[in-house]
Amino acid sequence: MTRCMADERGHGGLSPKMLATFAPRLTGALRAVYDAAGTGMRGWIDLPRQDPRPFLDYRNENAGRYDCLLVIGIGGSALGITALASALLPFYYNELSPEERGTRPRLYVLDNVDPDETTDLLNRLDLERTLVNVISKSGTTGESMAGYLVVKERLEAAVGAAAVKDHLVFTTDPAGGALRRIGTTLGVPMFDLPAAVGGRFSVLTAVGLLPAALTAMDVQGLLAGASDMADWIAGTEGWENPACAFAGVQFLEDTALGRFVSVMMPYSARLRDVADWYRQLWAESLGKAEDRQGRVVNTGPLPVKGLGVTDQHSQLQLYMEGPDDKILTFLGVGEFATEVIVPAPGPEAEELAYLGGHTLAELMAAEQRSTAWALAQEGRPSLTITVPRVDAFSVGALLYLLEMATAVAGELYDVDAYNQPGVELSKQATYALMGRPGFEALAGEIS
Repeated sequence: MTRCMADERGHGGLSPKMLATFAPRLTGALRAVYDAAGTGMRGWIDLPRQDPRPFLDYRNENAGRYDCLLVIGIGGSALGITALASALLPFYYNELSPEERGTRPRLYVLDNVDPDETTDLLNRLDLERTLVNVISKSGTTGESMAGYLVVKERLEAAVGAAAVKDHLVFTTDPAGGALRRIGTTLGVPMFDLPAAVGGRFSVLTAVGLLPAALTAMDVQGLLAGASDMADWIAGTEGWENPACAFAGVQFLEDTALGRFVSVMMPYSARLRDVADWYRQLWAESLGKAEDRQGRVVNTGPLPVKGLGVTDQHSQLQLYMEGPDDKILTFLGVGEFATEVIVPAPGPEAEELAYLGGHTLAELMAAEQRSTAWALAQEGRPSLTITVPRVDAFSVGALLYLLEMATAVAGELYDVDAYNQPGVELSKQATYALMGRPGFEALAGEIS
């Protein structure tokens, strides 16, 4: 947090007095999160304590049976597993040979309705050796269910209608909904998406853990890391609490200093999609027209994704000299899994000699430190979250930290962090344009 603090001239950020004054409010916000646990859509709080055996058992029962796993979902039903896969599977995982993957299937995530993408993907898959995981809580998510219908037709042509159920697994509401009914009718295996967990908080449910288990990610390590972070958060308060510190800095930079743009910039390619996942979590939870008293507030910070060092060459100019309306969060890595030493150049490139003998990890760390320092020279604040290494334990801890920070921020902004009324109108308009019964009148209003 040091780079969020005002300098000796009072420029750039938060003051010790501001932090001290705000600390009791942080403690109250965290207490409010825990007091409401077990109510509404807060079932995610206890997910680190769950038993992962159902996912592991399903993996073991189907080991080696499928060459491809296709996940069909959108929003939280896709962003979570994408973040896990980028972080925990080898780079270019789908290009590994069957021998290199062992019994693990290749993993594809279909999270859009682009016809060209859908066609090219399905044309590449050997559907006789593909398992399709359809994720939709209600079973009426238009995008995901359209994808399901397209894939089901392809499966019927490839394996026959009677065998389609052997190539499907559903993740859906435990009690009802269209997808639950379809699964029951067809005899498809199903996993529960808990009723008290919303999509953007669902990464540690079957939404993320089932495909993670099927591709042999360390599901137990993910939950252990999340559980460890849960204990840390429960055992501290105020600015010593990591979730409170993150939420508090973001809130004060926005509401007190006018920095409403929250940039997350991982200095690790493995964590790039964590920033994507965070964008939905932060935006959909905190961007609200009304507070919990029904007052119109039109509040919410704007999350932006970057990638170090790549976006030093695309976004940094704006962050250094553009409007002072941003707070950057760097995600750093203490130790990378591999070491790559830059060789000394030959005499034809003496100007590159300073690089020789250093590792790429050293260069990455230097770039991160230099960027944070340069921003500070211009009075532009940043904070840093460093994971020891990118493994299942650290990723589980990081995801849970950001979820809890979002819940605390919801208390600070005094908004319902678990609803998303702003998406309903466009959803209803889409239903109307696509001819869904009951929306005929709305179709005539859409220009």
